[in-house]
Amino acid sequence: MRYISTRGGSPKLNFSEVLLTGLAPDGGLYLPEHYPKFSNDELNDMRDMTYQDLAFNIFEKFIDDIPTNDLREIVNKTYSAEIFSFARQEQTAEDITPTLELKNNLFLLSLSNGPTLAFKDIAMQFLGHIFEYVLDKQGKTLNILGATSGDTGPAAEYAMKGKKGIKVFMLSPHGTMSPFQAAQMYSLQDKNIFNIAIEGVFDDCQDIVKAVSNDLEFKNAKKIGAVNSINWGRILAQIVYYFKGYFDVTNKNSQKVDFTVPTGNFGNICAGHIARMMGLPINHLIVATNENDVLDEFFKTGAYAPRSSNDTFQTSSPSMDISKASNFERFIFDLLGQDSSKLSEHWKKIDSGKAFKLSDEDFQKIKKYGFVSSSSKHSNRMNFIRSVYNDFGAIIDTHTADGIKAAMDHSIASNPMIVLETALPIKFEKSVFESIGVHPKRPHTLKDLELLDQKFEVFENNAELVKKYITDNT
Repeated sequence: MRYISTRGGSPKLNFSEVLLTGLAPDGGLYLPEHYPKFSNDELNDMRDMTYQDLAFNIFEKFIDDIPTNDLREIVNKTYSAEIFSFARQEQTAEDITPTLELKNNLFLLSLSNGPTLAFKDIAMQFLGHIFEYVLDKQGKTLNILGATSGDTGPAAEYAMKGKKGIKVFMLSPHGTMSPFQAAQMYSLQDKNIFNIAIEGVFDDCQDIVKAVSNDLEFKNAKKIGAVNSINWGRILAQIVYYFKGYFDVTNKNSQKVDFTVPTGNFGNICAGHIARMMGLPINHLIVATNENDVLDEFFKTGAYAPRSSNDTFQTSSPSMDISKASNFERFIFDLLGQDSSKLSEHWKKIDSGKAFKLSDEDFQKIKKYGFVSSSSKHSNRMNFIRSVYNDFGAIIDTHTADGIKAAMDHSIASNPMIVLETALPIKFEKSVFESIGVHPKRPHTLKDLELLDQKFEVFENNAELVKKYITDNT
């Protein structure tokens, strides 16, 4: 399996090369040359697999430069009951992503049983182990540069802390994360973890990561890699739980399901798009946005118009406060028939701060990929946290509430609807309490998290300052 850049100007690479490269040298994102498709018989064989076996079965379709036994060991080490210890009493640790039925044909796919209580752990734990393996085999080191709106950062740092040959430089928007999210990151004292709070919004952090990665001389000299969802390894690991969720709620492959995905950077739902391309019987992929509804606007009109930092709202679902979704490029590449030149024309406009609008012909193609969308606001989140608690006895976080609202906007009674959970409610305790007057349960190991000493630097929104900081600490 070889990988190509969406911009068409970079050489084809194998999996390990793509893993360590992150952003392609031409500024594009890597995707496999083709999507392997599972037959009906193969899907039947996968139905009763453990999560570990399911992950291995999917990974080996995309990774052919790591020996089978080594890949199997990495998978088993990643998806263990010890790492994904259960966070809710009705679930068992052996089920990595339990499915909770709220009512007939409405399901919640629980993705937040990992060490940082967010869905990002499922991919990050895999990245931590496979990064360490590949770097050791090649005798290399890596300086990971990432940006987070709240959940990627903790998940990456918990997965990479103490790993040999790896340093992590994580950018976050200063003062916008929940206190719990900030404490998860900033309280880490490991010598290979560096936190930088940028005076701006998440899109500013993401732009700095891309600016540094596009300075190829600096990137190569400092061995810069990525853990954001621009890294193909992240998307690959997220594909697995779409298959797991589908098998949980169906008993034959003629059944189709809908998935609703709270969406900021488009990585999570991009994995669902690829699962669908691989033959998983998905009917609709529902993009759930908050007040930063650039993607909702696109799927309704065909116009993609990212907003400036000043026009990006700070909301009660802060991990979705994103107006420029970096993974969106992967989907548009497929939508345009993998036409790199056409894609590049659109992204020249985006990279220069402008917008693009699909032709009527291209806009009509969206239907064949099953995408629909919805947006929500604070009052919606409060109402749906309250209704899920009152009706089903479950407490959800604000982002998952955005997902429930979108699911209700598009649900068909006869069709199974799976909403992807994004985080445990304790990460957004203030908003949850505002809605239901109840403090969500906190794992005892994180009881006094916000009281721990915190270590981070505050920088202006300037890529050169970040480059100097990396230079001074490597």
